[in-house]
Amino acid sequence: MEITYENDVMTAYLKGEIDHHSAAPIRSEIDGKAESLRPKILRLDFSGVKFMDSSGIGLIMGRYRQISLLGGSLEVVNIPKSLDRIISLSGVCSLGVVK
Repeated sequence: MEITYENDVMTAYLKGEIDHHSAAPIRSEIDGKAESLRPKILRLDFSGVKFMDSSGIGLIMGRYRQISLLGGSLEVVNIPKSLDRIISLSGVCSLGVVK
């Protein structure tokens, strides 16, 4: 994963698979950076994600809560077609964060 910060936007470029084993270190790195940088927008870029289970949904929901507590907003971008179904069934779209 790569994280960039520019103009109050922190972008996490997620890669590979997001499952039970990989979600915790991803979550920890994003949270640490967000707490120190306090971005206005936290953008999760899923363009490099090949597989995601419910742990990925938890990752999104948790970052939504965390960035909201810090006074910012979340954007979920570049979702591959292969993840459309899990994203739509999860209800994440109802949060208005999917761009």
